[in-house]
Amino acid sequence: MKSFPLKEIQVNSFFSKNTYLDKVFVLTAPEMPFTNDIKGILEKWSYDSILCDGEPNSEYKKSSSDSELAGEITIAISHQSDSDKLQKAEEFYSTFLFFVENMFVRAQVSDELDIKAITEKIKEIVDFIREDRRFLIRVFKNIEPAPGKNYLATHSVRSTILALVIGSFLKLQPYRMIELGTASLLHEVGMLKLPSQVYLSQRQLTAAEQKAIITHPVLGYSLLKSLDLPVPICLAALEHHERENGTGYPRRINGEKISLYSKIIAVACSYEALNSKRPHKEEKDGYTGMLELLKNEGKQYDDTVVKALVLSLSIYPIGLYVLLSNGKKGQVVDVNPENPRFPIVQVFGEFTPDGKIKTMQTSADTISIKRPLNRSEIDN
Repeated sequence: MKSFPLKEIQVNSFFSKNTYLDKVFVLTAPEMPFTNDIKGILEKWSYDSILCDGEPNSEYKKSSSDSELAGEITIAISHQSDSDKLQKAEEFYSTFLFFVENMFVRAQVSDELDIKAITEKIKEIVDFIREDRRFLIRVFKNIEPAPGKNYLATHSVRSTILALVIGSFLKLQPYRMIELGTASLLHEVGMLKLPSQVYLSQRQLTAAEQKAIITHPVLGYSLLKSLDLPVPICLAALEHHERENGTGYPRRINGEKISLYSKIIAVACSYEALNSKRPHKEEKDGYTGMLELLKNEGKQYDDTVVKALVLSLSIYPIGLYVLLSNGKKGQVVDVNPENPRFPIVQVFGEFTPDGKIKTMQTSADTISIKRPLNRSEIDN
């Protein structure tokens, strides 16, 4: 592929082939103009060139030989077993968590963020989600945070993955996915400017400490703005606790005044928090957490974003242990695009003729999910 310097690319030109940030990650398709917005974002990310096999033109010229689609990446068919893919997902998740833990330490000590390293990591996650989303989500319940670990890193990692799953369902353009992922990864960075004994406290916070916690969106916005990050990323840090009905903070804005990234992160964070242990709160199972979001009491969340999460994970979310109507136990491993109430389940103790764990489509007419199970019920 040829390299095209950003400064030489004419704004609103159309490349005859997909453009790439590297040899894998698609930036634009032939029918998408290379806008000034895209160019500005790339400059913010410290990119000075893009790659392409085609040529820029002043207008879109459809080619009969051009079969590339927007955002499409050709991925070789994998013949790995599910257990191999699950192990790969666990290793990827652990590496990502280690990266974020170190990033937060540096940010806490010196206010420094390596934006290029962060965007490279987000590109890896976007690619992984596109290829093996269901395996990455399943490891949420397989890898619990180690005692004493900073929960902010785990929360940011899981929220970022969920936000990108939602963004993928909403078909955000590739460069928007990078922005969304970066925004989600950094949305809690303001917490690092507070004393750690406040946001990591195992006791009930005082009134003064609770007020301090509420300042973290503003602190995060100020830090990201000082580092000259794109405005949508800064706004996501500022607005991720705003709510559709205007009951959020810090500005109590509502509806269309809240940015899209903030709406997505609000849903991803809320779902992640519902299903995670906190010092003063027991975790809920994925099914109960999903139902709470679906109820959307007081219309706190954007309905379209909630729907995207449900259709991406199902009402019985991927990774959930379940008891089936025939008495068997299993784990939800994939969604049913036709009906989120009846996902695909891997049945424990049952195997196909070739020795693989049996996987089945649940339904109202055959075998359905009776109720969720916790991990102790699986072990017994």
